[in-house]
Amino acid sequence: MKSKRILCLMAASLLLLSACSGPASTQTTSGDTTAAPNETDASGTTAAETPGNVTVNLPTAARANGVISAEEWSEMFPEIYASYMANSNNSEQIDHTVEYPAIKVLYEGMAFNQYYNSARGHVYTLEDVNATGRPHVLSNCLTCKTPDYTALVNSTGVEVYKMEFEEVMAQMEEPISCYNCHANEANTGKLVVTHQYLTDAMGSDIGQVNAAVLSCAQCHNEYYFDPETKATTLPYSGLAAMHPDEILKYYNEMGFSDYTNPRTGTQMIKVQHPEFETYMGEGGVIKNDFSCAGCHMGRTTSDTGVTYTSHEWTSPLKNEAMIENSCQSCHDGVQLKELVEFVTEIQEQVEGRTIKIADDLVALTEKLAEAVASGDYTEDELNAIRAVNRDAQFYWDFVFVENSEGAHNSKLSNYCLDKAETLCAEAMGMFK
Repeated sequence: MKSKRILCLMAASLLLLSACSGPASTQTTSGDTTAAPNETDASGTTAAETPGNVTVNLPTAARANGVISAEEWSEMFPEIYASYMANSNNSEQIDHTVEYPAIKVLYEGMAFNQYYNSARGHVYTLEDVNATGRPHVLSNCLTCKTPDYTALVNSTGVEVYKMEFEEVMAQMEEPISCYNCHANEANTGKLVVTHQYLTDAMGSDIGQVNAAVLSCAQCHNEYYFDPETKATTLPYSGLAAMHPDEILKYYNEMGFSDYTNPRTGTQMIKVQHPEFETYMGEGGVIKNDFSCAGCHMGRTTSDTGVTYTSHEWTSPLKNEAMIENSCQSCHDGVQLKELVEFVTEIQEQVEGRTIKIADDLVALTEKLAEAVASGDYTEDELNAIRAVNRDAQFYWDFVFVENSEGAHNSKLSNYCLDKAETLCAEAMGMFK
């Protein structure tokens, strides 16, 4: 069973507060949003009530960038802060290049074929991006690793993306935390889209998406770095263009590639982690009833009677209370064991197909490498095979790197695998 399933954290630092029992309002920010106070005392000190109805002063940012840290919010929301820090328990990392040896061939030409560890708790994001064996040239790879970078982009502009990694990394202090999803308005429970590229990609459709989905979508998406500006960019405009077919068309029309396989000459697309696009696609049957937080963040009550939304992001398969409160609201009368088995069966089917097609793609890669080395094919003949190879691997990768193994949208996952399988067979039939 794919280890990524255990680490399926669709809630990318979705810091919902106890007051948020339903969809919260969403707005974009340029980085200067300030918290709306609940009340102000006679001295002018802003104060607000915590989930336990204890009035405390609103925190102020100690750092020069103006970002209020999770620790600074902890006095107001101790239960939420403790649950956020519990993400440190998710510390295991697995080497995907050992778990899935096919990627040593399929990602050949980029560092992912040598250094590709499984994700772990979001409190490790800064540590992990700094420790990975993949080379860092520009700072744009910090896009979803820290609120400090988000605030820097919002205050300075897209030129930040071109800055050198080491220069910017030295300024980063906090991993993913409150600011990413709330700006500095955590006390209000408001959800804020702090990453402008998501707002740009969604356009007028942004209002059609649940705020608690958009918060996660800021980081759990398919993206690329613009060849000119190096800015993090999403490959579509609006909901209708989020389908894998349209995304592939977008990349093909602009002639974009992430890397070139050195033995085949195929210019490849490296899909990122398209949870948002998969979840929102046709067949994502749960999207109308639940947000990402509805399944990956549970409502819980502390020993002192405070009810709040947990910020320990986890798979619902590991949280019985969450399944009972969420899944069974639709699957009434279905036992917990049956629900887990139902999801597990979907995941095992998708996982099995993904591994099988990966082997098919390895065979195609090796066959194409032989054809290139043989000298028996014209460049036009090779380019025709390369084009099909590129598309086939894109559809496969769209499923492989999406962290739910089909649970978010088994219909779309199988559609992509069907396309990958058909295209792979088509390419194999093009050899002499």
